[in-house]
Amino acid sequence: MAQLRAKELREQDADKLRQTLFDLRSELSKLRGTAARGLSQKQVGKIRRARKDVAIVLTVMHEKGVLE
Repeated sequence: MAQLRAKELREQDADKLRQTLFDLRSELSKLRGTAARGLSQKQVGKIRRARKDVAIVLTVMHEKGVLE
């Protein structure tokens, strides 16, 4: 998944943000499962990026009041 920008996320509606969060969390789960079987250096960066993307989405959702 491409790097997310908070500015672009702020333009999305609540349903789209929820879907993005769901997609990111499922991707993160897959990456963690792969890492548990045998970690490559490329996976470390992908896991870190996915965690940051989840944090960005959650931050925007809190700003908009979608998550309370």
